[in-house]
Amino acid sequence: MNQSALWKRVLKHKLFYLFMLPGIVWFFLFSYVPLYGIQVAFRDFMFSGGFTGSPWAGLKYFRQFFDYYQSFEIIRNTIVISLMKLLIGFSLPIILAILLNEIRNVKFKKTVQTLSYLPYFVSWIVVVTLMQRLLTPYGGPVNELLGAFGVEPIQFLNNTSWFYQIIVGSDIWKNIGWNSIIYMAAIAGIDQQLYEAAKIDGASRFRQIWHVTLPGIRNIAVILFILATGSLMSAGYEQLLLLNGPATAAIGSVLDVHVINSGINEGRLSYAAAVGLFQSVIAFILILTVNRIARKISDVSLF
Repeated sequence: MNQSALWKRVLKHKLFYLFMLPGIVWFFLFSYVPLYGIQVAFRDFMFSGGFTGSPWAGLKYFRQFFDYYQSFEIIRNTIVISLMKLLIGFSLPIILAILLNEIRNVKFKKTVQTLSYLPYFVSWIVVVTLMQRLLTPYGGPVNELLGAFGVEPIQFLNNTSWFYQIIVGSDIWKNIGWNSIIYMAAIAGIDQQLYEAAKIDGASRFRQIWHVTLPGIRNIAVILFILATGSLMSAGYEQLLLLNGPATAAIGSVLDVHVINSGINEGRLSYAAAVGLFQSVIAFILILTVNRIARKISDVSLF
């Protein structure tokens, strides 16, 4: 497409591009302009010198991170927690969307949708505080209920035996409803004639889901999975910052929290920028790799 044809197309659909403009401006200001600060990872950053006045340090801070005695442990914990969230949590919004689509009572359906969406808008500070009140072994309702069945009080929080279950479970509870929205939109876009044809062929509701609904949302699921793989090096700093403690540090220390502690608490801005850049590079490589695999296997890809 030549330049004149491109501009004609833009002018023809100018209203659509106008709607896109705020998003483009937002991404430019908050995602592309800050890329100028990447150089902090390669400098001995000083506030007095700024970005350009601080001396170059090369790969000094990258070497510092990989020489750190807990670096392997932190990377391992990040990947393990992120993988668990991805493998367990990715399919559940799809299941929820399908189940909601099968509900015929509109009032009940809207109630369930609202209840599943609400946790997404609650901050992790509130969620963790609520969990502490519910799960405490000192009079918490969960342990009170277990005690009624003769079970001894359980220390759910700050306990390595329950750490992964708490982290993954709370993440799913908070995000499952919100993540199901796009799948519900995809299901709503499936041609209803396909369901009618399946009914005529004698397909049960399960068969209709298997042969019509799932293929109808397959492309969306593949694209979202590709995007989700980019978060494998980011386990979620806010949740881990609040739920991880000294007792679970061996399995709960992750890159996100390490970056925050190094940059804000310790003032090692160049070191924190180097670790953050390492995360981003690995995430970019993962997305490219999974995208290429998806294109070969399913002919669906981001690019």
